[in-house]
Amino acid sequence: MHQNEIMTPAETAQALGFKPVVVRTHISLFVRDPEASAQWFADILNMKITARGPQWVFLSFGRKHHDLALIQAAEGAAQGGLGLQHYGLEIQGDLDELRRLYAMLLAKQVKVVKTTDHKVGYGLYFEDPDGNRFEFFSESITDDEEGKRVLGEHHAPSEPIVIDPLYT
Repeated sequence: MHQNEIMTPAETAQALGFKPVVVRTHISLFVRDPEASAQWFADILNMKITARGPQWVFLSFGRKHHDLALIQAAEGAAQGGLGLQHYGLEIQGDLDELRRLYAMLLAKQVKVVKTTDHKVGYGLYFEDPDGNRFEFFSESITDDEEGKRVLGEHHAPSEPIVIDPLYT
């Protein structure tokens, strides 16, 4: 079937009933300088460069061929008010691990935006050199059904909290 062809009622019903099964994700960002950004992500998130081209760099956390694609933005591009709000990175570990990551970000002079209590875990939001926002997230409720209940009960909260950096 081509884009302009009309579907039969049976084809429409079948198409409407189809659901994706997502098995992994990646994010692609426009950045001013893909090579410089790649070095930043390698340093801050311990990512490895897996491929590159003249205007792009791919990086991985080590389990897949790429988790992040950095693409050369058009000349003069500016961060806008629409689009990516943040990309969450669930960490292995508890609140103390999040506090250690906070200390690391501060030591590397990364702009930390906020720290939050989501009632299902704690978030530490920071920006890359191009102003893209990321979140290190430490879950405190690991059961997904309980997490859904708590998020619904608290209306998906993002309450500011003070998290002290841990320098050990």
